Amino acid sequence: MNPVAHRIRFIVSAASTPILRPATAADIPAITAIYGPNVAEGIASFEYKVPDEAEMARRQAAVLAAGYPYLVAEIGGAVVGYAYASAYRSRPGYRFVCENSVYVAPAAKGRGVGTALLTRLIDTCTALGHRQMIAVIGNLGNHGSIALHRACGFTVVGVLPSIGWKRDRWVDCVLMQRPLGDGDQAPPDAG
Repeated sequence: MNPVAHRIRFIVSAASTPILRPATAADIPAITAIYGPNVAEGIASFEYKVPDEAEMARRQAAVLAAGYPYLVAEIGGAVVGYAYASAYRSRPGYRFVCENSVYVAPAAKGRGVGTALLTRLIDTCTALGHRQMIAVIGNLGNHGSIALHRACGFTVVGVLPSIGWKRDRWVDCVLMQRPLGDGDQAPPDAG
């Protein structure tokens, strides 16, 4: 068993409320350990090869350099989940829209970690002036992620059927959206 995963399992069984904080480079081993099984065993991510720590560090640095938040949740000193926002699309007309990603260690699921992370991410992105948040959820059967987003105010705005090929099958994507701040009820601040 991965030593990070073992530590997460032990600590989560003994603790409760997650502590949220900005992610740092020191969190990369735990972030990599949380994300890896989603690639290797699941269909929520359309990646085929598990990214190593260097690649995950590069991705984190890119998110932060672009001015988006990247958060981790800790329980008992162990990172048990992470979330970040990124650009939904690169063209300037989309600059007030962000996309979210949330991953929680299996041992921490059902303990409010995802809700805490996504709620903080929504609040942070709203404060940064974003007006819409998009969730692109791989797998129509990903009921946990769909329920998490619905509980945080997202609505399903579409399904892209059979958009990805993973683990010898076609996989759908669910698109969910949530307004931030004034949403589309007023023009955004200049920028």
